[in-house]
Amino acid sequence: MRLNGKRIVLGVTGGIAAYKVCDLVRRLVEQEVEVHVMMTRAAQQFVTPLTFQALSGRPVHTELFSLTEEQEIGHIALANLADLLLIAPATADLLAKAAHGICDDIVTTVLCATKAPVLLVPSMNVNMWNHPVTQENVTKLKKIGYQILDPSEGPLACGTEGKGRLPEPEMILHACEKIILPARGKVRSI
Repeated sequence: MRLNGKRIVLGVTGGIAAYKVCDLVRRLVEQEVEVHVMMTRAAQQFVTPLTFQALSGRPVHTELFSLTEEQEIGHIALANLADLLLIAPATADLLAKAAHGICDDIVTTVLCATKAPVLLVPSMNVNMWNHPVTQENVTKLKKIGYQILDPSEGPLACGTEGKGRLPEPEMILHACEKIILPARGKVRSI
């Protein structure tokens, strides 16, 4: 339970791999991590907020301006409470918005507002991952200090095979530990 007591703000975006993030949340909670989930509208097409609420034991943030959520925590407070901001799956859309400072939903706005370390875990079709614009966005995000856990290789939901799969939860947990648990007082790269 190396991460117990830590606070992870988790952004879930709209990819089929969102279902795998449910297991990740369960594992984080088992380690006594305080998990605050936020979801894009597209993510809600794959997994419901109720699922993440049941797994995390906390309300799920789905709207940038929600009277209920704003009274309880607010998007700036959510950005400030994170020991780590984790986005999984990070779609090509999310990577593009993040690389260009577009803040049009709860996930991208919290991403722009946080001072916490950021871990992006891309997952998408192999052609989308290999597209020059996506790779340019990844390079730009790395330059500004975001950590990127590259996708795994294998069969993809679209029927093709290649690099684009969401890494297994154990790999994501390991990356979170490397970033959150400092080596001699410094944030480590994955």
